[in-house]
Amino acid sequence: MAAILEDGKLRLSGYVGDYYFEDGFTSADVVFALSQIEADAELAVHINSGGGVATEGAAIHALLTARPGITNVVVEGIAASAASLIAMAGHTVTMSAGAVMMIHDPSGYTFGNSDDHSKTIEALEALATSYARVYAAKSGKTADECRDIMRAERWLTPDEAVAEGFADETTENKAKAVAAFDYRLFAHAPKNLVALSKAKNWSMTTSPPPKSQNPTSTKEKTMNDKERADNLATENAGLKAQIEKLTASAETAVKEDRERRAAIMALDEAKGREALAEHLFATGVSVDAAKATLSFAPKSGDAGEQEYQPPRTMNAQGLNREPTNSKPQAKSGLSARIDARVQRAKA
Repeated sequence: MAAILEDGKLRLSGYVGDYYFEDGFTSADVVFALSQIEADAELAVHINSGGGVATEGAAIHALLTARPGITNVVVEGIAASAASLIAMAGHTVTMSAGAVMMIHDPSGYTFGNSDDHSKTIEALEALATSYARVYAAKSGKTADECRDIMRAERWLTPDEAVAEGFADETTENKAKAVAAFDYRLFAHAPKNLVALSKAKNWSMTTSPPPKSQNPTSTKEKTMNDKERADNLATENAGLKAQIEKLTASAETAVKEDRERRAAIMALDEAKGREALAEHLFATGVSVDAAKATLSFAPKSGDAGEQEYQPPRTMNAQGLNREPTNSKPQAKSGLSARIDARVQRAKA
């Protein structure tokens, strides 16, 4: 797991999602990390990721934007592909000196007939449209403008990311705070200021209360020891219920994941194709889909056939990793990671 919470900082590094040969982080990792801090606490998220699974990136972005507390993002090294979408969850996005942000269209692969490929195209278009809207909400550009940037695959330096509206400042040259004003009143105001006015709800239509109106006075309510104890007991009960709910959900996910893996590995088509079967399990495909794929794949022992290697589909994958001469080791899988966290939660 590469989602580490320490001293109010959540560090997300590596591959976005659960991948057979990669160390990374999933939306489940982020859920567990967020459960360890107060929902309304300020949180700094440090990102160093070349991207990964597009839907996992969207899920993590949704988790961070749903927090009541302020979430600020710092890009360290690289935030590419799905990781750049996660960065858009920041109330402020800071690009570290020398960091890179990459924005592009989601990509994928299909094995099947023309209908299968058409379905993949449909899914990618829907995903790209959703991504473009997120980039637009942060930058103040239109969704169509963001989609053009995605199609072009833009690699942005810190200053370029700030200029395009995808970041707010860099560690070398911080932008000055924008004065609060309803910039929507102007016909040709910069789009990022218009978007900021909308996000901050800066409006000139709100009028102050009449001078004759006396301000409402509030008196702080004091509690005795019994009331404090009752409130504390209520809060503890709520936290306990939340932990039990998370634990039950994780246990269910572990059980379903183990059953799906067992079903895939038990397929006749998996014999002699164990590495491919493990990869299909790790990428989350159904048993039927795994069976269809395995039936067309060569066995590892067939003459003249090379050992199967899972395809790399994301353009930015591996850009922020050090080269190595050792063969990558297979991950233990999502099941073991979730099971370990469940055991810690029960302890």
